[in-house]
Amino acid sequence: MRRDQGFTLIEILVAVAVMAVMGVMALVGLNTVIDQQTIAHAQADRWSKVQFTVRMLTQDLSQLHPRGIRADSTLLGSIDANPSSAYPLEFSRGGWNNPAGLPRGTVQRVAYEIEDDKLFRLHWPVLDRTLSAVPIRNELLDGVEEIELRFLDDGGQWQPSWPPLGVPPAAALSMRPRAVEVKIFLEDLGEIWRLVEVSG
Repeated sequence: MRRDQGFTLIEILVAVAVMAVMGVMALVGLNTVIDQQTIAHAQADRWSKVQFTVRMLTQDLSQLHPRGIRADSTLLGSIDANPSSAYPLEFSRGGWNNPAGLPRGTVQRVAYEIEDDKLFRLHWPVLDRTLSAVPIRNELLDGVEEIELRFLDDGGQWQPSWPPLGVPPAAALSMRPRAVEVKIFLEDLGEIWRLVEVSG
């Protein structure tokens, strides 16, 4: 009698075990690739937001306008950045595009502030505002710990606030620095800084 040749039970079990191990290894590798791709996308999105924020700050500060404003009953200079200010940085900027031809000027009042570890850009629809003028707030970046500013005066000295101490109020209204240094401290990326030359 001739016996049929085939796989034994042990051989089948070994083959199944090898296939299971290879499947687990492939799944682990696939999960690693997916995780790395997710991390890469998150980092790219983070850097994109950081670059947009720095570009927005640079564009705003480079178009600093000498126009002071009246905020309710208070006169504020073209740039207002000191410990007693309502915002860490507030200033007038030129070059506000008006493609729709609305009845408004081309100078815009903007401000930057940090709230709940988020950096916001604010702007007002009018320059001389009352208490009823509510600013439009746009979130730029999260994970912001602090923002530091320095201002280069005409004498080549760095000032921690603007207008500098001792400047007469009338002169402070239109006084502008030669350059502004901005440092942004982020929770995940550390310190990012930019030196912006002021036009004019």
